[in-house]
Amino acid sequence: MANPVLSEKVFNKAHSEESTEVMTVKGTAFKSIVLIFMVLAGAAYTWKVFYEAINPASVTPWMWGGAIGGFIVAIIISFKPNLAQYLAPVYAVLEGLFLGAISAMFNQAFAESAPGIVMNATLLTILTAFAMLIVYRTGLIKVNDKFIRIITTAVGAIALYYFVNIILSMFGVNLVMLHNSGPLSIGISLVIIGVAAFSLLLDFNFIEKASQQGAPKYMEWYGAFALMVTLIWLYLEILKLLAKFAGGRE
Repeated sequence: MANPVLSEKVFNKAHSEESTEVMTVKGTAFKSIVLIFMVLAGAAYTWKVFYEAINPASVTPWMWGGAIGGFIVAIIISFKPNLAQYLAPVYAVLEGLFLGAISAMFNQAFAESAPGIVMNATLLTILTAFAMLIVYRTGLIKVNDKFIRIITTAVGAIALYYFVNIILSMFGVNLVMLHNSGPLSIGISLVIIGVAAFSLLLDFNFIEKASQQGAPKYMEWYGAFALMVTLIWLYLEILKLLAKFAGGRE
């Protein structure tokens, strides 16, 4: 599975458990909507803090608290899928705190060169998700073993790219060509966005497959959580791409 939280181990473990109530696609969709609203609630709070505070920097603890807290909760859920029914909402709120803060910063930074950058990123994320859902439902792209291997390899390469960038930045090495508004940087962003979008197909496949095979009811929360992980990644990458385009116009 390309999404790191959708490991084969988790999939097999869920199917090995007996449960009187089973996972359904409809139930997962409902829980996904619940998590989306919780993300929006958290984001609305830090957005409000940023724009109403005398010192906008006061939102920074909320941003990093949300990012680090969300990461820790995601790790716990990944190892203990049965806790998703309790921790997925916590993850959504924490990630919302992070997204609201980072979005407000981007919105202010590009208020002149790219007004509405956050709204545009949100709309593009929604449109991309719906487009991928249509692609999946129509079978335009078959989510077979070969496709899964390709996306998994791509996600692994991107994870390595992120890791190397973080390590280099810790040593004061800033690869400007990878983060400016140049063709190479924009090209990398487009590739990452493409991989994130195709990862949604694997999320949809996991939800459908797990539902058909009678996974336990709590896996609805796990499937919804996994979908949120990909959507948040997609949104952030689209936001960064729009910022690069805006930077090129300044």
